[in-house]
Amino acid sequence: MAQVLIVDDAAFMRMQLKNIFTSLGHEVVGEAENGKQAAEMYKNLQPDLVSMDITMPEMNGVEATKEIKSEDDQATIVMCSAMGQQQMVLDAIKAGAKDFIVKPFTEERVKETLDKLFQ
Repeated sequence: MAQVLIVDDAAFMRMQLKNIFTSLGHEVVGEAENGKQAAEMYKNLQPDLVSMDITMPEMNGVEATKEIKSEDDQATIVMCSAMGQQQMVLDAIKAGAKDFIVKPFTEERVKETLDKLFQ
């Protein structure tokens, strides 16, 4: 079971992800609505996994990934992107994200990604 920090500026997306992670047996330990909040919460919570939206106000997912990885190079971050954000996903992977999930999320796709990360 992983402890997860969910980062997305849309409350309904956080809720959807929370339901998926919970039904897969993981514990959601925090929710952030922008990258700045995510970086601060990461320090306090030290979660096993961060699901990181790419496009957010204040600090986007790529910047937040860089900030978290500079604090903890072992951080496991999965980007959540809409279609057509390939360049930002590539930037995020270069910044240290481990994988990405394309919206709309399915439980199956999230499970596949987690199985890959935590095998």
